[in-house]
Amino acid sequence: MPGNQSGDTTVAWLAGLVAAAPALARPGGPRVVAVDGPSGAGKTTLARALAPALGTPGAPAPVVQLEDFYPGWDGLDAVVPRLVEWVLEPLAAGRPAGYRRWDWDAGAWAGWRAVPVPPGTAAVIVDGVGSGARACAPYLSLLVWADAPDDVRYARAMARDGEGYRPHWDRWAAQEEAHFVREGTRARASVVVG
Repeated sequence: MPGNQSGDTTVAWLAGLVAAAPALARPGGPRVVAVDGPSGAGKTTLARALAPALGTPGAPAPVVQLEDFYPGWDGLDAVVPRLVEWVLEPLAAGRPAGYRRWDWDAGAWAGWRAVPVPPGTAAVIVDGVGSGARACAPYLSLLVWADAPDDVRYARAMARDGEGYRPHWDRWAAQEEAHFVREGTRARASVVVG
């Protein structure tokens, strides 16, 4: 699905795109939607709004949040191989998917968390920086790029994460920029929102 949309893109419109997209990993398997973009762009808000639209009544589509995968503030590059190994490859093969969660307070890996994918699940949403990396592309049905002006993103991030994020903003932003340039994520996105 080449091309970009921006501005008034709606959740219903995105849900329609997902429904029309192939389940690339295996016939009959769930479609995988990546919502990527820089910090504070609205990825999580979009993923949470999209989940009920892609699920069934009372059972929203599963959302995998990559903030649980980053091993600390310098861990962006480590997330992609983990996402592929722990979630995307198992989903593609019809096996259970899950991941080890990073405990930000302890600065260490915590317990294993399963990704619940009941039979008949139409889509799984992966929310976070790195979800649209080239290594993930063979498993994705749709790549959504979320963005917003820098000042808006900064204000959202501080409101969301508080003062604990402020000293890390610049170094995380530098990792994001290097990652996005290397991966060409925005240019490869099926849809651009924001």
